[in-house]
Amino acid sequence: MRIRTLAVSVALAGLLVSTAVRAETLNMLIWESYIDQKILDRFTEKTGVAVKQIYYDSGDARDEILADPNSNIDLAVVGENGAELFGKRGILEPLTEANMPSLKGYKPAWNARCAGYALPYLWGTMGIVYRSDVVKTTPTSWNDLMAPAPELKKHIAMYDDHNEAFIAPLVLLGKSINANDNESLKAAFELMKKQAPFVLTYDYVITSIQNPDIAKDIYMALSYSGDQHVLNEKAGTPGVWRYSVPKEGTLSWLDCMAVTAASPRKAVALQLLDYIGSPESAAANAQALTMPTASEAALPLIPAEMRDNPEIYTPADILDKSQYQKELSVQSVQTRRRIISSMANFQ
Repeated sequence: MRIRTLAVSVALAGLLVSTAVRAETLNMLIWESYIDQKILDRFTEKTGVAVKQIYYDSGDARDEILADPNSNIDLAVVGENGAELFGKRGILEPLTEANMPSLKGYKPAWNARCAGYALPYLWGTMGIVYRSDVVKTTPTSWNDLMAPAPELKKHIAMYDDHNEAFIAPLVLLGKSINANDNESLKAAFELMKKQAPFVLTYDYVITSIQNPDIAKDIYMALSYSGDQHVLNEKAGTPGVWRYSVPKEGTLSWLDCMAVTAASPRKAVALQLLDYIGSPESAAANAQALTMPTASEAALPLIPAEMRDNPEIYTPADILDKSQYQKELSVQSVQTRRRIISSMANFQ
């Protein structure tokens, strides 16, 4: 998941990974605050098997741990691209309804995105967070972020990631968010240059909101779904920060949970994953985290007011216009990074 600032140091994760554990303990590699602890506690009560969460603070840190054959990880949360990549490399255990009965509760489209190596876990979108006490009109278009109202000058927070930074301009241009061609990237660059004078910071909003020098001046930002809950917690005023998915469409992301092929406790790890993926656990987890579950079978167990909340469950008409991230060419990544680095020249 995308709440990076909640994760502990990867150095601590490395220390935990290298620590010998008892046979009745499973090691789960995951973002911090990304699973309801009560679910793990119930599993322990039921089976006697403890679950130790090992936190990572970035996808790169996670991938480094997973690639280490001595990491002693039993389960891991990975992105959909990571599920396919690590699965094909033999690092993740293939899943079928035979060894993972809960897969029956998920639509084939969700299962396909985890490539047969992981269980669909939580999903979300990228959109716009805004302070509703300052921005009185809900932003409904990427244009509200890329060409802000005059009063929002120096009140916008963007994100200097070479993938996410280009989502808004490319979607506005009707292009693929995975565009590799120079023509599309150049057109996106022009939109980004025009926006730059309105941008206060290019740090991720969860990071920048913790900077006392600028926190109070951030009114609108590029964000992931779910970020509004973290922002409200830090603001200490429930409901101030709101989240909106632009009408033009956006990035649709999916996190997957997998069992490692090298786990010495594989049978029990598969049992835990199946327990987490059950309708009852998936529904409880979604409610505890205020995030959407990928389990179709869990939806009837979730209150209607949550299922109908567009800040949590993005409407189908917007999802139909949304895109998934794919691997970019090396040249595209280099071009994108150069563009991002140049933004300071236009502020």
